Amino acid sequence: MMKLTKYERARLIGARALQLAMGAPLLLKLKEAELEKLHYRPVSIAKYELEKDVLPITIKRPLPVKVETEQKEAVKAA
Repeated sequence: MMKLTKYERARLIGARALQLAMGAPLLLKLKEAELEKLHYRPVSIAKYELEKDVLPITIKRPLPVKVETEQKEAVKAA
């Protein structure tokens, strides 16, 4: 998994916690003891899922303009 900024991490955890709060299924099989350890909190569960790298969410980062033009030129040359 790529290194996330603190803002990306917060956004992912918040989005996943909202999904869990709205009734989305868990992506990990957690035992009752593990859920009690996490206090059944959506934010704690979302953090745990992020740590285990099971979130099917992708991050799109904008590239600098110079890099984009160089990539387009490389594609045209190929």
